Amino acid sequence: MLTPEIERLAQTPKLLVALDFDGTLAPLVDVPSDSRMTPAAREAIDRLAALPQTHVALVSGRMLGDLRLVSEAAPDSAILLAGSHGAEFDLPPGHAPIVARVPSGQVAVRTREVETALAGLDGVWVEHKPFGFVVHTRLANEDNTELAGEILDRFASEHLAGWRARGGHDVSEFSERAEGKDGAVRALRAAVHATAVLFAGDDETDEDALAALAPNDVGVRVGSGVTSASVRVADAHEMAEVLAQLADARTNFRSA
Repeated sequence: MLTPEIERLAQTPKLLVALDFDGTLAPLVDVPSDSRMTPAAREAIDRLAALPQTHVALVSGRMLGDLRLVSEAAPDSAILLAGSHGAEFDLPPGHAPIVARVPSGQVAVRTREVETALAGLDGVWVEHKPFGFVVHTRLANEDNTELAGEILDRFASEHLAGWRARGGHDVSEFSERAEGKDGAVRALRAAVHATAVLFAGDDETDEDALAALAPNDVGVRVGSGVTSASVRVADAHEMAEVLAQLADARTNFRSA
């Protein structure tokens, strides 16, 4: 059933639909590179992106290249991409580029050091990112997960002063950059001159953006957890239904 929030959003002059990827458009999986959005989500965002004055963006903690891969975005796709929580952008032709900064030399050094500190913990692995690293524990047992957390806490206190720490589903991320998804959404809003935004996400890293939305925007929390969102859905499949409803309502509004 179409909610009043989605019906109102469908009637804004210039709409930005900004979406987290993992857990929002794609069910969470043990191997991050295996993640793909559901067919229903793909169909809905393709419909939205094809509508006039309607822009779709993927806003993810993933590196930009990784986001391109798992989203299966074509080279000529109209979908805007924001990776590394808004530290990297890829906008289609016609949009002014958002220039990314260059990481410092400390990123590679600290990433190698944390890999050494965690070596030997089965199921624990470190993902290299442009401005930091992510420690994954989804495949680790309870003892190794706990030990990895203790090692990370000591490492961060000794070596990562001023870095931003983020938690998530079986991940701990550290970045020398302070950008969050709130900043990414602000930059994308300005790039497309949106009059209203829908932002959806499933994790605590998405709450930065959800809490920063304007009164005429709509936030959607996918799954459980404390949230600033005004709408909640159970999982990626229900999120696809919301996007399909928005596409239907937006189509009807644009053709009226």
